[in-house]
Amino acid sequence: MARACLSLGSNLEPEAHLRSAIAALRARFGQVRVSQVYRTRAVGFDGDDFLNAAAVVETDLEPEALDAWLHALEDAHGRDRSGPRFGDRTLDVDLVLYDERVVEGPGHLRVPRDELRHAFVLRPLAEIAPDAVEPRSGRTLAQLWATSQERDVAMEAVTGFDAA
Repeated sequence: MARACLSLGSNLEPEAHLRSAIAALRARFGQVRVSQVYRTRAVGFDGDDFLNAAAVVETDLEPEALDAWLHALEDAHGRDRSGPRFGDRTLDVDLVLYDERVVEGPGHLRVPRDELRHAFVLRPLAEIAPDAVEPRSGRTLAQLWATSQERDVAMEAVTGFDAA
């Protein structure tokens, strides 16, 4: 079994889509560690705020198969891939880390994800998997967050969000 670190986000009916996505992850993978949910501004475009979270799953799927499963999950939530890369989303679930492997595969499969540098990905992941190692730098997520240039980015913790 491998440990996969995921980033989740939505700015279109975000609470419903995140709850549903977390439920689907639990149905497929069993126990899922989920971070605090944060409200953040859209990055790369003018749009409604996002709700972002992170999840850690133990998986028997290889990275390519896991990535395909995550894309199918996004599609089941009405994800529209026809627009610009940066735009409103019903659901965005990215495979950020997969054990300590570096993976480049079909489509946009790149592990570790470049988005790990952003606070909306790094902070929630460091919260639930501080010991996970980013394989290119050899540094833990806790170390990366402690020295992140985005530590001051506004991220409002969403109180009362029940992912159960």
